[in-house]
Amino acid sequence: MKRITVGILAHVDAGKTTLSEALLYRGGRLKKPGRVDHGDAFLDTDALERRRGITIFAKQAVLPLPDAVLTLLDTPGHVDFAAEAERTLSVLDCAVLVISGTEGVQSHTSTLWHLLRTHRVPTFVFVNKMDLPGADRAAVLEQLNTRLKAGFVDFSLPADELAEEMAGLDETALEEYIDTGSVSEQRAAELIVSRRLFPCFFGSALKLEGVDELLAGIARWAPVPVYPAEFGARVFKVSRDEQGVRLTHIKVTGGSMKAKTMLQGITAAGKAWEQKADALRLYSGAKYAPLAEAEAGTVCAVTGLEHTWPGEGLGLEENAAAPALEPVLACEVLAPEGTNVTDLLAKLRLLEQEDPLLQVEWSEASGRAQVRLMGEVQQQVLASQMKTRFGLDVAFGPGAIVYKETISAPVVGMGHFEPLRHYAEVHLLMEPGERGSGLVLASAVSEDELDGNWQRLILSHLAERRHPGVLTGSPITDIKITLVAGKAHLKHTEGGDFRQATFRALRHGLMQAENVLLEPWYAFRLEVPAANLGRAMADVQRMSGRFDPPETLGETALLTGEAPVSEMTGYAAQVAAYTKGDGRLSVTVKGYEPCHNAEQVIAAAGYDPERDTENPADSVFCSHGAGVVVPWREAAGRMHLENRVRLGGEEPEQVPAPFSQRNARPASGGLEEDVQLAAIFERTYGPVQRRELLFRSAKEEKQAVPTGPWKKTPEYLLVDGYNVIFDWPELKKLAAQELSAAREALIQILCNYQGYHKCTLIVVFDAYRVSGGNGGVQREGGVWIVYTKEAETADSYIEKVTYELARLEKERRVRVVTSDGAEQLIILGHGTLRVSARMFRQEMDVTEREIAEIIARHNARRG
Repeated sequence: MKRITVGILAHVDAGKTTLSEALLYRGGRLKKPGRVDHGDAFLDTDALERRRGITIFAKQAVLPLPDAVLTLLDTPGHVDFAAEAERTLSVLDCAVLVISGTEGVQSHTSTLWHLLRTHRVPTFVFVNKMDLPGADRAAVLEQLNTRLKAGFVDFSLPADELAEEMAGLDETALEEYIDTGSVSEQRAAELIVSRRLFPCFFGSALKLEGVDELLAGIARWAPVPVYPAEFGARVFKVSRDEQGVRLTHIKVTGGSMKAKTMLQGITAAGKAWEQKADALRLYSGAKYAPLAEAEAGTVCAVTGLEHTWPGEGLGLEENAAAPALEPVLACEVLAPEGTNVTDLLAKLRLLEQEDPLLQVEWSEASGRAQVRLMGEVQQQVLASQMKTRFGLDVAFGPGAIVYKETISAPVVGMGHFEPLRHYAEVHLLMEPGERGSGLVLASAVSEDELDGNWQRLILSHLAERRHPGVLTGSPITDIKITLVAGKAHLKHTEGGDFRQATFRALRHGLMQAENVLLEPWYAFRLEVPAANLGRAMADVQRMSGRFDPPETLGETALLTGEAPVSEMTGYAAQVAAYTKGDGRLSVTVKGYEPCHNAEQVIAAAGYDPERDTENPADSVFCSHGAGVVVPWREAAGRMHLENRVRLGGEEPEQVPAPFSQRNARPASGGLEEDVQLAAIFERTYGPVQRRELLFRSAKEEKQAVPTGPWKKTPEYLLVDGYNVIFDWPELKKLAAQELSAAREALIQILCNYQGYHKCTLIVVFDAYRVSGGNGGVQREGGVWIVYTKEAETADSYIEKVTYELARLEKERRVRVVTSDGAEQLIILGHGTLRVSARMFRQEMDVTEREIAEIIARHNARRG
């Protein structure tokens, strides 16, 4: 007997539950179909659902047919409970998307379609309410194909026309149609399974029109999975019955499962568990029948499991992907005075088990509990649940927007944790990800360098929690994080060491990154009287939103578009007021986009990342037998591993070629003309007072040759002065006695290099710790010497210069000498070639040998 799991999904008020009742009635499961407005729907089993007239919780019903057993899963249609609908998608064999014949494709319809596409669920369409005035079969079908951009076909067409429509969707089907004049059932089934064909049925669920055709279509065309012999199951829901017994709702996806079976899994917090499945229940509506064994394809509830969570895979089944829909509001829970805080949190945690997206949080500092919600209706339902289930009256504070943070350019974060008898070092490459991708984790490290167990532990630590950003402390998202280097100690490394190093590396990268604040946006559908269209359009523009060209539907105007949640929250009440009750606003969460008023939000948050002691960016090194905290700005230069990140196909480390081959040295990026580099200096330090620094503007440069001392050269070389001094042993030793002497020695070495290679050479000395330093630029022996201002690092100055050079001119070559790992990555991102201090020492040795050879040949000729 075939077992098919079918989900029913729709925008609110499209008639989804009515259709479910009609299917059960026409299939012989019910003697009389229930109605939502009468409060007697078979699948609306919860008292709150009957009272409010909406579906809140996903329900199942078993419908035996002559040659198949259908399990119908009725899902919520209201946008506030879209996460409940999404959780069921992972266990569906196919879905029925219900469309209102009078409303067509609505905002939440598009969201559901996106989820169905993401989960690759074969889909049937039932266009409901075709008995009402204004329902137009052709118009709805055209809207489906244009708005959702897929192959929707009317399955009520005559056989020859239906075959012609299907042939236009696939080359193989077209060849079959040309050869035989028809499309076989097998080919049609393949098109449905591969989501190239979406059968559409039209009717009225309330009047039982078109229901039989839909039921027959599902029985005939729905895909039947082939299950493996080994046991597997997917958890899609957790609930409690009237006696408070915890129920784990699963679909068996392999083998079979008997009552009293021992099951194993991993909690959401990452801890292993093992428990016995006490009993199996086959639910249909509010009633259930006990099961001795659940075969593959069965959807049932299991008692006795206390640690399962929605999305968890059991047996051979893998865990489901993270949900695409997330709450956008964070609300404080206001309990009656005298409520025991521990008791309140325990009750909220029970509800969180059933809906993990509630994300219950407790702040020790403020003594407040907070939950995350999709909207006001879910807030009201949650308050009702707390009252009916736990006898606790709660209210909620004003909803605060849930912001997120991401980055806009690659960066490397480094973390080192080495107190006494501990050791771990981690380097992470952080790159911007696609919007909505979340955190994508990977490793590019060989197991010869770092054992695979340590690598998996690092990635597990990155996945185990929500990491705060550095702008407002909001969670980070849409970042690809790649482990690029790591080091452990054979004796002293423990698991907790890598946790510390990993978190510090992530934070270190964020502190240097180009961070972006994200906010949630709504997709909206606004219907107003035509006379109010101007007001509606002005409101959307005022809310920093955008909209498509308005449509006119008789005396009503339709406006669809997108706007920030922060601006549109509460707008439905305004619409009702200025349209005198004739306007309708429906919204659904579209996703996250850059915040429209980021500066204002960041300032209001008042978050200081350097004061967040729970999320340090600094590293810990061992010095003289004790752990020493090194500030994040200086930590990269102390790392034990070199940064080996490569960007844009460039090798980050190049061995300098001999002088005769130096022109073939690979390099990328451009150099700015002398006048533009001078402009950078002057923007940084103000007007330079030295007379010889006379530069023209870019406009003047086009009209005349520069009169300043800098000449156009094939290459610019920027040197991080102190980075080189403390890397070269001879200069480091000299610096220990007198730093100024080490500076002068380096300048003399660079003068020789510049005179030989004829490049423009700029050495930058860090004045970050020099109190009162005003910075300045001077020239000595052909080398330009830059002293940064107080509180400015050499690397930050070099980053600004290389960025400007790459942005303004792409014809010349620029190189930077530094061993600062983070700086190396950033300058590579600017299209610049970097050379480590060690490699530059080798290049300098080659240069000195070649100079010596030239002098020797010259002396020989004179002799």
